[in-house]
Amino acid sequence: MILTPDNEYCVIADACVLMPMPLCDTLLRAAEEPSFFRLAWSKEILEEVRRGLEGPKFGYSKDQVDRRFRAMNHAFPEALFTIPAGLFESVLGLPDPDDRHVVALAIHAHADTIVTENIRDFPSEVLTPHGVTVLSADEFLVHQYHLDPQIMLEKLDRQAAGIRRQRGEILRLLQQWAPTFCELCGVPRDR
Repeated sequence: MILTPDNEYCVIADACVLMPMPLCDTLLRAAEEPSFFRLAWSKEILEEVRRGLEGPKFGYSKDQVDRRFRAMNHAFPEALFTIPAGLFESVLGLPDPDDRHVVALAIHAHADTIVTENIRDFPSEVLTPHGVTVLSADEFLVHQYHLDPQIMLEKLDRQAAGIRRQRGEILRLLQQWAPTFCELCGVPRDR
């Protein structure tokens, strides 16, 4: 018997959307909803996240990053994929060859979408033959909101409660990555 996930819509979370904690938390909480999507990441993406989180911009300690990865991998054990080595070399035509591992993962995981803030790094002429699209975090969260606004608002409320805040505070934290989504959820766009 072959087991399949509840939802076949697969999303690659690029490193840049997994680094900022408010954005990462929102995406992961949305992924908990079986009817929305399933996540995929690789050791290469997680290593890129580690370098970013331990770097000067975020300043996390190794223990903090390890704890975060343990929680992510515990919550989504099916998300971690190992990319076959030969697949990296087959990905050509990217503006940044260092992003080949993301496209290779998308191909290997049969992903539908790559969620990234680096849209230009993933041209449609490379992705379309594999049935993959690319969306910003804002575009992606807007889609999730339209799937079920009430569920997304509940996810934001749980996210806020987890750090003893209110939904509006979480949305203000998310505004720099997802202004349209935040506006849909009731927080006016910063002007």
